Amino acid sequence: MSAVSEDGRRGSPGGAGAVTRLDPRRWKALAVLAAVQFMLTLDVTVVTVALPKIQANLHFSSQGLPWVINGYVLMAGGLLLLGGRLADMFGRRRIFMMGVLVFGLASVTCGAATSSSMLVVSRFVQGTGEALAGPASLGMIPVLFPDSKERMKALGVWGGIAGLGGTFGAVISGALTSIDWRWIFYVNIPVAVFALIMVTRIISESRMTRTGHTIDWGGAVTVTGGLVAMVYGLLQGANHPFGSAQVLVPFLGGIALLVVMAVIESRVPDPMIPIRFFTNRTRLTSNFVSLALFAAFIAYVFMLMLYLQQILGYSPLKSGVITLPLGVAMGLGMGVATGIMPRIGVRAVLVLGFIGSAVGLFLAGNINPHSSYVGGILPGLIVFGLFSGICYPGLINGALHQVTGQDSGLGSGAQTAMQQIGGAVGVAVLVPIALRYATDHIHRGVAPAAAQTAGYSVAFRVGAAICLASAVLVMFLLEQVTSKPRTALAEVPSDNEEVLTPAAARQETKR
Repeated sequence: MSAVSEDGRRGSPGGAGAVTRLDPRRWKALAVLAAVQFMLTLDVTVVTVALPKIQANLHFSSQGLPWVINGYVLMAGGLLLLGGRLADMFGRRRIFMMGVLVFGLASVTCGAATSSSMLVVSRFVQGTGEALAGPASLGMIPVLFPDSKERMKALGVWGGIAGLGGTFGAVISGALTSIDWRWIFYVNIPVAVFALIMVTRIISESRMTRTGHTIDWGGAVTVTGGLVAMVYGLLQGANHPFGSAQVLVPFLGGIALLVVMAVIESRVPDPMIPIRFFTNRTRLTSNFVSLALFAAFIAYVFMLMLYLQQILGYSPLKSGVITLPLGVAMGLGMGVATGIMPRIGVRAVLVLGFIGSAVGLFLAGNINPHSSYVGGILPGLIVFGLFSGICYPGLINGALHQVTGQDSGLGSGAQTAMQQIGGAVGVAVLVPIALRYATDHIHRGVAPAAAQTAGYSVAFRVGAAICLASAVLVMFLLEQVTSKPRTALAEVPSDNEEVLTPAAARQETKR
């Protein structure tokens, strides 16, 4: 009898000689998925340059304005694991299309917002759309690319495009804001429409092969509530001391909910988030250092924009344009990593990338209130961009190490969640370090411009230390992962995989 595989094709339950058929549309499918991921990550940073105009136009209070960013990050970071598991259970293409549709409709209401509350609510909905579309998109890649060497390249491209979305947000925002800030949201609409048209034509449906699964509502509620509470607590750290009740109560409450989730998941027969997923050392390490890199990266871009506009007096458009070398260097780094990773392995690529990123952030800290672009700003842009770009393909591959086709959506959701939470950590921890350092030195009589610049420099170097610590963790905790069959990444069930019965599924979950 033939068995239905992850992509819905049939094959004979043969032995080791069975040949996996490659989908000839896979690279076109990757292009569509990468374009959507670029759009999703773009919306994390695209609003930063436009915030002053948004505040003036919609009459935001100073306390309410950060929620234009925080609302998006809160929902995306909190719902990503749930979105990934729903994609595994109900079909990755289906959940992807649902997420893109939600994101596109929310982009329309963001652009048409007539009040501050309408914009913030729309940003919450946009974040929900990313939580559905992002992990489903990444989860389809191991299914589309069953060959481990091709998969390394495909995951590298996908992760690299996602990183470029965060980088070019400021550039695109500066250009569109000079026309009308509403276009930073309207620009998403053609991408969403294109994806919805193309995805049904070039991507087959894929889902878990297990039958009889049900939603584990206890696990779903506790993991979502725990992540939302933790992200909210981290975001509160931007305006309150880290030891305050505003930070600690939601953050510790989120940890408590995740502990409850672990207890629930260890006891139910068909868990939403199987505990076995978190027992792989390489996956755990890759996800943790992903959080660290995105914390350093998002904080760097955020503070660099403040420095360029508030200290050097650059316009939003000029600030965006002169940071283009960061994106170019990242693209080069991604290409280098994708080329060398199958030969030297993920661990070596990540160690190189994190050490180089630390050097780049150290160079970025060599700024003063009168720095020239070529001597003071450009070296950090190029070096940090190049080596952070080298990191991205390795992080994606490590995070999906030995993730089966059954759990590819979950693995993707975990990786994307770490990126979002990392951005929240960077804004909540590194930016306040800079601002508090500046405030302290202003009180001592230091000129405000000099104090602010020194604060940014300190924060950049804290980011450099985080990258160095991540390199050490990778060196000692990551397995040597290459494209060789014995260490292939994200192994996907082939056409001869049997469909598990509910009883077999429960037995495998217990193991």
